[in-house]
Amino acid sequence: MNLSYQVFDLPLKHTFTIAHQSRDIQDTLIVKLEENGIYGLGESTTNPFYGMTIENMVPLLEAFRPVIEGGDWETPEQLWELGREVFNENPFAQCALDMAAWDLFTKKKDQKLYEYLGLNPATIPTTNFTIGIDTVEKMVSKMKEVDWPIYKIKLGTENDLEIVSALRKHTDAIFRIDANCAWTAEQAIRNSEELAKLGVEFMEQPLGKDDLEGMKEVFKHSKLPVMADESCIVESDVKKCHGLFHAINVKLVKAGGITPGLRMIHEAKSLGMKTMVGCMTESSVGITAIAHIAPLLDYVDMDGAMLLTKDPARGVRISPEKVTFPDGPGIGAELV
Repeated sequence: MNLSYQVFDLPLKHTFTIAHQSRDIQDTLIVKLEENGIYGLGESTTNPFYGMTIENMVPLLEAFRPVIEGGDWETPEQLWELGREVFNENPFAQCALDMAAWDLFTKKKDQKLYEYLGLNPATIPTTNFTIGIDTVEKMVSKMKEVDWPIYKIKLGTENDLEIVSALRKHTDAIFRIDANCAWTAEQAIRNSEELAKLGVEFMEQPLGKDDLEGMKEVFKHSKLPVMADESCIVESDVKKCHGLFHAINVKLVKAGGITPGLRMIHEAKSLGMKTMVGCMTESSVGITAIAHIAPLLDYVDMDGAMLLTKDPARGVRISPEKVTFPDGPGIGAELV
């Protein structure tokens, strides 16, 4: 078993702005696990909001190298448990490793990941396409650039309702909005009334992640379903979100990979909550992994590679009508 990794800069087609950050380039770490000529790839992007950088991911992988290469594990779940303490404060690094382990594991079994999980790719929901915060004119231009049936609109400005109202004049597409913690409970409840009239499907993370009392009021009075994102990072958060949110958005990178992500999805379903998996502007390595588990979901946000001007990998191909997976077993993404 051999561990290696590469760092890539992912250039974005447009400056990507949300309520708490903007970026033009997204750094990403691609991990490779190779054994007897078969390899698996995994990915984690960096994120300053969560304090996750290449500089703090790589040393942890190096510290864990003896365990990885020692081969005292057979399944991705076993490797994940072995790394629980090492990666406790850095799930991003563990995600890249876990994803690579799943790719390698299912390649060795000569199965696609969705086949191993017993999932039907025909049931994958259509991904949304994300429109970052910008001037209304530029947001309209982004929509016209990519004609899509579902848009996720990033909000968190002083004129959020005006933005959605203006965009609605240019499309009949489904809208989802994501305030990324920018609103108060009063704003969220009030905004939900107008957003419902504008054809918005749900609101994602309207309040700060720790504003539980506020979310009780929003959950009770909102005219739209509410989805957790920043409030639902790791497995222990799922139960906390029950009764405060109607749905959760699991980010594999933030959760620590496919292994805990699957557990979070199943737990949320058992609690009667709807599920989504979102992306963190990954290349086709991370996006292809999301696509394999997407048949489990009610909603999916896997447009990350579509936002890039240059993708260092090839993998799943996504259109509004269908998702086409790479040939061959495993997750199947490859560096180009």
